[in-house]
Amino acid sequence: MLAAGGISVSEMCHLKGNSFTIVKSFKETLSSVSILVFAEPSLTQEGSTTGEAESHRAMRILSLVREKGRVGYTHVWPEMRFGWKIVLGSIIGFFGAACGSVGGVGGGGIFVPMLSLIIGFDTKSATAMSKCMITGGAAATVYYNLKLRHPTLELPIIDYDLALLFQPMLVLGISIGVALNVIFANWMITILLIVLFIVTSTKAFFKGVETWKKETKTKKEATKSLESNDDRNEEVVGEPPPCGPTGGAQTETKEYKKEQVSIIENVYWKELALLVAVWVIILALQIGKNYSTTCSMAYWLLNILQIPVAFGVSSYEAFCLYKGRRKIASKGRCGHNLEGLLAGIVGGMLGLGGGFILGPLFLEMGIPPQVSSATATFAMMFSASMSVVEYYLLKRFPVPYALYYFAVATVAALVGQHVVRKLISILGRASLIIFTLAFTIFLSALLLGGVGIARMVKRIERKEYMGFENICS
Repeated sequence: MLAAGGISVSEMCHLKGNSFTIVKSFKETLSSVSILVFAEPSLTQEGSTTGEAESHRAMRILSLVREKGRVGYTHVWPEMRFGWKIVLGSIIGFFGAACGSVGGVGGGGIFVPMLSLIIGFDTKSATAMSKCMITGGAAATVYYNLKLRHPTLELPIIDYDLALLFQPMLVLGISIGVALNVIFANWMITILLIVLFIVTSTKAFFKGVETWKKETKTKKEATKSLESNDDRNEEVVGEPPPCGPTGGAQTETKEYKKEQVSIIENVYWKELALLVAVWVIILALQIGKNYSTTCSMAYWLLNILQIPVAFGVSSYEAFCLYKGRRKIASKGRCGHNLEGLLAGIVGGMLGLGGGFILGPLFLEMGIPPQVSSATATFAMMFSASMSVVEYYLLKRFPVPYALYYFAVATVAALVGQHVVRKLISILGRASLIIFTLAFTIFLSALLLGGVGIARMVKRIERKEYMGFENICS
């Protein structure tokens, strides 16, 4: 049986809420039908057929009903066809993924505006696609770093204890942040984004300047030491160096071997298994929550169960660090796991991976730039991939587009890592990573902030509601 305008009663019953809301929405739909019928007589007077007019009217009414009942969003997926949009989007995506992988921030602040403004995706689909690109870049970066060693210590470049301290709280924070994204108004999120990104990019820039000065001082001291050694060697004519003619070569070979080892030797498998277990458990709870009725008993139970999992693992790691059973070998003080929670909350609210918080945070803790970037990307890979699985099950992005830009981000991350590592090796400037981080965050602030302000102005002009939302509606 069909209601007025060709909308079935079964379709009306998809609206969320109790029976009173359904009846109220049905009456409002009937009112909309009468308004459209009397206000648009030109549909039948301009030579259109009766069938076309009825079809047009039905589509208009259906859109009104969906908007009123908040059944869901209508995604905008442009057709995948080779053209200037794909080319320009690929160039920007390549640049963003390369810089994001180097800085350890993913590049979501560049991907979302590109996918929305250039390719033509709606905001929610652009966010989902961005997660695919972040996952591709992060996975490639982690693969690249699995064999690399710490720049100064006999350890992997990925600090697994540091990741184990922050990663569980990061994924929990993203779950909380997504909920806050629904509750908070868009203008609140935009202001938070601009302030946070400007502060973090500024701090990262000054940290880069400080590191650059230290590197310059170290290079000058090394040059003076080398010159003094040359002077002493000239005084002793014909006397070979203390290490012998091949000693220097042997030392260089030994140091070179320390830079890269096999994956089996370089990975801490126990910590990795624990991180994967946290990822699987929280992902399962998230999927169950997404397929349950919003604000139902099962919905809140699945949300609450994530807390002991994340807090349990992070608290266990923090306790072991406190007791000395474990240690964060990278120089610097031990951070609080609540900072990882904050990173996840902000990342979830802004549709990012959390690396925009963890990267600068690790640098403030005194972690070397190479280790900071590698560890932040490692932790971010878990949170971004979790979002990709959820978005795929909810059908939030077109698979062909996702695979293409996943590949673009993967190649870009590998190229970015290779080029920057070579530059660091040649110039001896690890501060390049910090400057890349600061630049990426600042550019993201401009892009995301500009898009957010433009949308906020449009909503003000349309006099739309801009207050808090009800998460259960």
